[in-house]
Amino acid sequence: MSIELTPEQARLLAELANGGEARIPDLAARLSLDQAQVAAAATLLAQAGLVTLREEPYSEWSITDVGRGFVEAGPPEWRVLHLLAERGSATLGDLPALTGLDVKDVGQSIRPVTALGWVEKSGTDLQVTPAGRAAISAVYPPLAALERLADGERLTGTALQAEGIDPGAIIAIYGPKSRYFDIREKVHRYAALTEAGRSLAQSGVQARREVTQLTPELLASGEWREVRFKPYDISLATEPRHPGKRHPLQLVIDRVRRAFLEMGFEEASSSWVESSFWDFDALFQPQDHPAREMQDTFYVSRPERTPLPADAELVARVRAAHEDGGGTGSAGWQYRWDPRKAEKNILRTHTTATTIRALAAEPTGARKVFCLGKVFRREAIDYKHLPIFIQVDGIILDERASFSSLLGTLGAFYERMGFSKYYFRPGFFPYTEPSVEVYIWHEEKQDWFEMGGAGIFRPEVTEPLGCTSPVLAWGLGIDRLAMLLYDLKDIRDLYLADTEWLKGVPRCR
Repeated sequence: MSIELTPEQARLLAELANGGEARIPDLAARLSLDQAQVAAAATLLAQAGLVTLREEPYSEWSITDVGRGFVEAGPPEWRVLHLLAERGSATLGDLPALTGLDVKDVGQSIRPVTALGWVEKSGTDLQVTPAGRAAISAVYPPLAALERLADGERLTGTALQAEGIDPGAIIAIYGPKSRYFDIREKVHRYAALTEAGRSLAQSGVQARREVTQLTPELLASGEWREVRFKPYDISLATEPRHPGKRHPLQLVIDRVRRAFLEMGFEEASSSWVESSFWDFDALFQPQDHPAREMQDTFYVSRPERTPLPADAELVARVRAAHEDGGGTGSAGWQYRWDPRKAEKNILRTHTTATTIRALAAEPTGARKVFCLGKVFRREAIDYKHLPIFIQVDGIILDERASFSSLLGTLGAFYERMGFSKYYFRPGFFPYTEPSVEVYIWHEEKQDWFEMGGAGIFRPEVTEPLGCTSPVLAWGLGIDRLAMLLYDLKDIRDLYLADTEWLKGVPRCR
């Protein structure tokens, strides 16, 4: 039988044929190889049926810094036993002063001495037993182990046993985790030849160097013809790599933008600082509406105001819609509209301010527009609310647009986001009628989640802008969508620099 092996495998095979079963560290020393090389060679030979591997568990003992402090006088329970043997009895409260131990060490000493039957406890009184007096003259395994390991040497449990120290007795007293000893469970690995391996070693082995990559040196020397290239196993686990990538929230934003662009929408944008005219008044929101109060909206102090649009007729139509409905057929809000309030600058409370601007700029013809960006509201910060969040607004202007078109568009969007189940519940918003709230179903959480609102703009909104066709509109939260996509329980996690979470988020889902 002839088989081709690496030089390390061939040497290991020959060494086992000469010496029989041996530990991996011993084989590494005899072959002058790194232990990892020998272990890898033995594993591959075992997979080929040429070697058997055997594991033998053992414990390795060493002394801790705490244990080093009790080498001379002995562990606390040993000192308590000696004191009681001298005095016959003592109270628990007297032990710290009598032994020089702190209260914690005294407390930890009581369980071992009573469990071993050395001391009887009655209330706070402690009295030595005959068994306790007899124990003083015998070898106390913990003290013997402390003295033996005091120089920092590591010994196996078998080695301690050979020196008359019972590791099992120590574990019975302290348990497997003692503050005096560092006990580590390890295994000895042994390798031995199988019959096939012995036969191969006797018949001769061809060794050939194995390499993982083609190097310039191999090409220049021509040695590449003589070596064997190690195959790659793509199913093996590898060390995790964390290359640079876009933030998870930004990935969701990009995905939302791509979805609307693919559905034929054009994107609009405007600044974060917006006039109250476009954020509120153009949307037929009354000037005394609670949302316009300081506790709900961020007002800008510099510049405090923005002039009303240059189109005086547009402003007049918006004014009329508020005061008496204008020509919309509505009664309006029945108050005197104040242009000074409409001029106040705010941080936009919704991206609808952007889409309404786009609608006013081009109020006729079929159009589909969306805006994606930050909005600002005076929200109390908690696990699902922040004063700054991401919103996507959209409008569809079309003479054939209908409520069904609105629901179908929103459904198509959420399907692109990976949510196949959704429903719409009747709702109320100041500037749409009819209106709905949008809910999606999360399979893993087995629950419905509200994502935003939608509806058809009221005539008081569209007619002052010059629109004669129906306008479908919606405003959806992106942060909550990201929370569901990444299974987060707290919206703040999207913005905190948690590097461990960021590393674990996949680039593609």
